[in-house]
Amino acid sequence: MFLLSYLFLIVMLLISVAYLTLLERKILSYMQLRKGPNKVGFMGLLQPFSDGIKLFFKEQVNLIYFNYMIYMISPIFMFMISLFIWCLYPYFFSVLSFNYGFMFFLCCSSMAVYGLLLCGWSSNSNYSLLGSLRAVAQVISYEVSLVMIMICFMVFTFGFNFLNLINYQFYTWFIFFSLPLFFSWLASCLAEVNRSPFDFAEGESELVSGFNIEYGGGGFALIFLAEYGNIIFLSFLTSMIFLGCDLYSLIFYLKSIFISFWFIWVRATLPRFRYDKLMYMTWKLFLPLSLNYFIFFIGFIFFMITGSYFINFG
Repeated sequence: MFLLSYLFLIVMLLISVAYLTLLERKILSYMQLRKGPNKVGFMGLLQPFSDGIKLFFKEQVNLIYFNYMIYMISPIFMFMISLFIWCLYPYFFSVLSFNYGFMFFLCCSSMAVYGLLLCGWSSNSNYSLLGSLRAVAQVISYEVSLVMIMICFMVFTFGFNFLNLINYQFYTWFIFFSLPLFFSWLASCLAEVNRSPFDFAEGESELVSGFNIEYGGGGFALIFLAEYGNIIFLSFLTSMIFLGCDLYSLIFYLKSIFISFWFIWVRATLPRFRYDKLMYMTWKLFLPLSLNYFIFFIGFIFFMITGSYFINFG
C-alpha cells in the first residue's frame, strides 16, 4: 500500500507540475495583455503534455569538453531529491509518517545544492559555472534563515513531526502571532527555488540562462520538473506551518494553490534584485528576525511551563 500510495502521489505531482506551468504561462500572458497558450486542446489544456513530449524526444546534444557521467546524472539527481521531499506529505494511513520530518526536509533541501553545483561544473562552460556558483551561494545563505524559522516552530510544537502542526493550530493559525516570520519565510522560499526576483542563477542578461545553459531536451525537462515540484511542496509547507494545516478540508488545498499563484504573481510584477542586496537581506534582516523570534518562543514556552508548575505545586 505504501508503494501504491507513493506512486499515486508522484503521478499526481507530475500532473500538478504540468498544469502549474500552464497556469504560469496564462497568468504571465494576461498580465502582459496577450493570450498565452490556447490552441492545443480546449483552452490550451493539452499544451503542457505536448511540451513535455517535445522535450523528451528532442535530440541530445553531446558537448566536446563536458564530463559525461556527471552531466547526465545531475538532472536525475535533482529530480529524485525533489521526489524524496514528497515522502513528507503527512498522510495518516498508507504512507510513512516521519517523526523527524522537519529534519528530513532540511537534509533533502541541503542535498539539492549539490545538483546545482554539479550541473554547472560538469558542463565545462564559464557561464554555467558562474550561474551554479551564484545559485549555490544564494541557496546556502537562505537555508540558514529557513532553518531558523523552522526551528522556531519545532520548539513551539515540541517535536519534528509535521502532524503536530495539525494539533497545535486547531484553535488559531501560527501566522497570527508570527506575521514577520511569514513574510521572511515567503521571501526565503523564493530565493530557495531561484525564482524571480531572486533568479540570479538564470540571469539572461549576463549569464545566458545560467547553470542549465548546456542542457536541452530531457535534462532540461528534469531540472524544470524539480524546480516546479519544489515550488508546489513549499506552497504546501507554507500552508501547513502558517495557515492552519487542516489537511482534510478543501480550503487547505485552495490556500496552497494561492501560494503557488503568488510565486507566479511575484515573477510577473517585480524586477530582479541586485545580488549584494539579496545577500544583505538574508544576513542582516531575515536571520536577526528569526533569531529574535526563536529567543521569544523559548522564553514564552519556559514562562508557560514554569507558570503552570507554580500554579499546580506552589
